[in-house]
Amino acid sequence: MSRNRIFTAPARLAAIPPYVWMVLFFLVPFGFVLKISLSQTAIAQPPYLPVFGLSEGIAGLKASFAALSLDNFRLLVSDNLYLASYLRSVLVAVVSTLILLAVGYPIAYGMARLPRRWQGIAMMLVIVPFWTSFLIRIYAWINILQHDGLLNKVLLALHVVSAPIVWLSTDSAMYLGIVYSYLPFMILPLYATLAKQDPSLIEAAADLGVSRVDAFWLVTVPLSLRGVGAGALLCFIPIMGEFVIPDLLAGSNSLMIGQTLWLEFFTNKDWPVASATAIVLLGLLLIPLLVYDRLQRRQLEAR
Repeated sequence: MSRNRIFTAPARLAAIPPYVWMVLFFLVPFGFVLKISLSQTAIAQPPYLPVFGLSEGIAGLKASFAALSLDNFRLLVSDNLYLASYLRSVLVAVVSTLILLAVGYPIAYGMARLPRRWQGIAMMLVIVPFWTSFLIRIYAWINILQHDGLLNKVLLALHVVSAPIVWLSTDSAMYLGIVYSYLPFMILPLYATLAKQDPSLIEAAADLGVSRVDAFWLVTVPLSLRGVGAGALLCFIPIMGEFVIPDLLAGSNSLMIGQTLWLEFFTNKDWPVASATAIVLLGLLLIPLLVYDRLQRRQLEAR
């Protein structure tokens, strides 16, 4: 199918509001952040220079543009602190997304195979815990994972351990909090994809002598890859910039880029470096988005 047939006139009109939203609430703020990232730190209000002002005329604007530089981006490349933060964020995001996929796929598959009247209840059970505040849920995990918390009490009562285990301020606690917090973002796209699959495809595979396990890997999994991709993106992107969960549950030995950005912005008051950090983070997040968009376009054009 040609691209002109895919994007018909009504489809193009329907795409206008998202583009307007994108310009007003993404590109315009992005422009301000980009400008600050090219500025220099200053003890002033706002804490950077130059500040563009129309009152200084054309000559003043030219001088302000000339004062912009890429020094903050050079600092990010040359300082191991930022490189380590980016690498740790990528590692945590990849590992967390894989754990979420391993946990979320069986749950979504089970939900999709439930009788229709039970699927709505299962959906509610996934969503209801997230009607409470995100921070309250994370602080609840702190109480559960602390030295004399519920988890250690249960393990001691079951004689699984002989002494309380240190859970808090570890990567295990951080991954637990991330998986708990982002699990619905993996389950819901997978469930939407799996629930739409035609059961007759599995029956046809069985009629051809394919076992249930092989039918799952040869039919169900390939047809659910779109849901896998959507769920992975919905989880990977916010986890990359995650700040609250690593700050409250993980140790302080190594920082994710969200924590580094917070420290630069609010503790060091270095808005230009913080803005440059955010710009590079955005660039990294565009890579999986562009790959996913490319794959989606190929699938649409192949129909």
